[in-house]
Amino acid sequence: MPLDKNLRNRVYIKRDRPLILVTNDDGIGSEGIKALAEALKKVGDIIMVAPSVEQSATSHSVTLHHSLRCRRIDDGTYMVDGTPTDCVNLAVNFLLKEAPPDLLFSGINRGPNLGDDVHYSGTVSAALEGGIVGVPSVAVSVSGPLSDALAGRGGFKFEAAAEFSARVAKKILKGGLPLGIILNINVPNVDKKLIKGHRVTFQGIKNYSNITTEHIDPRGERYYWISGKEDGFDDIAGSDCNAVAEGYISLTPLRVDMTDRNFMKKMKDWRF
Repeated sequence: MPLDKNLRNRVYIKRDRPLILVTNDDGIGSEGIKALAEALKKVGDIIMVAPSVEQSATSHSVTLHHSLRCRRIDDGTYMVDGTPTDCVNLAVNFLLKEAPPDLLFSGINRGPNLGDDVHYSGTVSAALEGGIVGVPSVAVSVSGPLSDALAGRGGFKFEAAAEFSARVAKKILKGGLPLGIILNINVPNVDKKLIKGHRVTFQGIKNYSNITTEHIDPRGERYYWISGKEDGFDDIAGSDCNAVAEGYISLTPLRVDMTDRNFMKKMKDWRF
């Protein structure tokens, strides 16, 4: 695939410290990725490879039908005109081919990735791609009332998420993650002094309404918007949704392998 002339030489970084790949789906210019990279600099050397524009809800999509462009912004910072998954692929398989990263962090996302969100999230999918290629990976999101933050009522608060990410990075570098396991972290969108602690959680169930709406354009043609309004979540003790709503950081281990092995055993008795 064609690459910017600034990428004629791959990235080589001294390994005196751990090498951490940072990406996101909000785009290279987002405040969240800057806060994350700044916090992780205390743990290791950083290379940032992120989309040139916002790629929210792109899930695990890969660009196959046109070439990718990648531009070096400065030492250790690159932007790609593709999806978060593209960014991870390009970083691991080209930029860092001779020196794979020790960790991958994706975020900090503006808004939650709780419950069913993980299936659509570009933030989580970037971490999943890291898990697929064998890099210990973490997705980080700031949760809470997204509509309030977007409307300017308080905005997004990245400090607690950034600081906690650095602590998680140290923990993983010391103890590792099982192959094929990634962490999905959601942090309440509040000042860090209001965080009650953290909980290890499972995926909850979020509820949406008006997911697809129909409209008429000025020429009388119908068109549709896929969006959806959040209508809360199912109250399930131990879920990521409950933890964040109660003021705790949620840490949910997700599997790259989505096979339900228990149900496989029951399926052996099926007859067709």
